[in-house]
Amino acid sequence: MNIRFIYLETYGCSANQNNSEIMRGILVQSGLQFTDNPKIADILIINTCIVKEPTENKIKSRINELSKLGKPIIIAGCMPEVRKIKKNNIYSLGISHIKDIAKLVKRISEERYSEKEFLEKRKEIKLGNKLNNNKLVGITQISEGCLGNCNYCLTKLVKGNLFSYPEDEILENVEWDIKNGCKEIWLTSQDNASYGLDSGTNLVKLLRKILEIPGKYRIRIGMMNPNHILPILDELTEVYKDERIYKFLHLPLQSGSDKILKSMGRKYTSSQFLNIVSKFRKQIPELILAIDVILAYPGETEQDYKETLKIIEQVRPDVMNLTRYWPMSGTRAAILPQLSRKIASQRAAEVQKLHLRISEENNRKYLGKQLEVFVNEQQGTNCLARTGNYVLVVIRSNEKLLGKKLKVKVKQVFAHYLLAEII
Repeated sequence: MNIRFIYLETYGCSANQNNSEIMRGILVQSGLQFTDNPKIADILIINTCIVKEPTENKIKSRINELSKLGKPIIIAGCMPEVRKIKKNNIYSLGISHIKDIAKLVKRISEERYSEKEFLEKRKEIKLGNKLNNNKLVGITQISEGCLGNCNYCLTKLVKGNLFSYPEDEILENVEWDIKNGCKEIWLTSQDNASYGLDSGTNLVKLLRKILEIPGKYRIRIGMMNPNHILPILDELTEVYKDERIYKFLHLPLQSGSDKILKSMGRKYTSSQFLNIVSKFRKQIPELILAIDVILAYPGETEQDYKETLKIIEQVRPDVMNLTRYWPMSGTRAAILPQLSRKIASQRAAEVQKLHLRISEENNRKYLGKQLEVFVNEQQGTNCLARTGNYVLVVIRSNEKLLGKKLKVKVKQVFAHYLLAEII
């Protein structure tokens, strides 16, 4: 089989986006080309996510749709580790074999594929060889797996325990991105705050070494679990004061009820969550707070729900990733008595309405203000920019502004972004 063109679709988190960039880089280096049209591709790659069942179902539906083209389909990412799709044209690439993508394509072309070879568990450092999707944004994964054991999470079953990548290889990856024009460095993993807890170091030490790299860039630190922030809280808030770190904190709450947090298998309390938010806001007044919330988890009473509402009202998050609990087969929570979909939908609608109100109220302080922003994406006449605390600013212009720093004045505010014009 002669293979020349590859089609790639990516679902899920920034780590998955990074894995796709690595696969793209490796395949281009091996002489293959990419196309946005699956009909003219010789092989299709679907980089999958299974964190939520609706997402999983969407991906399965997409696989069925693409299967009608009669072409080989490589299923990469988390799905092949726990879900078997039995079709003659399906080939699996486990999360420990992302860098074997060229080998897999060669095996398919030679009709010498063995699933076992590409699903075997091993430690793989997913750094280097990448072709960035956005030339201004460099994604660096700093670890794989986590130290948690949440009862609702299927990702732990796939990615296993924490494996922190070597510091020198992370630094080399970040330095490569900066030298090649990246102005934003995204540090990603399942839990950034746990970095180094398996190898005798920690996130703060890593950040300090990254900040020694010369250049004009900003660092966006991804999600960090509260229980792993607590031991480094003072040092972390100090390093956050560096002007090259976005004043953006992604801190999962999941529930405001300690009873539900314990049932979920989360290793912190609501008061510890509040303590972290309070400390950060005291040290970083301009902080943007992003939280995660799961509603209608098994056993969540009306009182538990009200405790979640109370904390949302108290911390007034700027960003909220809201999830209605959905039982994932293979997890411990899936066998617990489930709340009705009606209750889940009602609570989600209420919280979504609350969040939109809070976000818009939070953004009102920017109305009429002059801000300095960096344009990191352009969609037609809409230029998407970020402030130093990672607030999204939309600028409507026919000019090519990508990669520029601008001074703008905010004309309108919305729940999820500011609308501004260039001064």
